[in-house]
Parts: sequence; structure tokens; C-alpha cells
Amino acid sequence: MPDPLDNKIIDKRVARRYVRKGLLDEKDYERYLKSLPDVADQAVPVESEVEHVETGEEE
Repeated sequence: MPDPLDNKIIDKRVARRYVRKGLLDEKDYERYLKSLPDVADQAVPVESEVEHVETGEEE
């Protein structure tokens, strides 16, 4: 079994950079993504409000 992938390398925000640099094999990354469980049914709605705050700066 291959070594587990380092969490900082498989982070979605930087994985493509590591693939381009040759630090992460694209096939290993795709295999990892396919191995993740589908947890969409556990998602919960989030409500939020945006409040305007005066900063004294012009927009």
C-alpha cells in the first residue's frame, strides 16, 4: 500500500501547484479524491446576514 498523502499536499487549494511541481502524482491525487466518502447528505444550511460597517474610507 502506498504511503498516505500529506494533508498539506492534498489540500484542494494547493494540490494543482504540487502536481505541476512534480511533488504530487496526479493519478494518486485523483485516486485519493475518488476514495473520499460522499457526505453531502450531512450538510446543513447556513444562514448569514451582511452588516454594513462605516470605515471612513471611500468605496
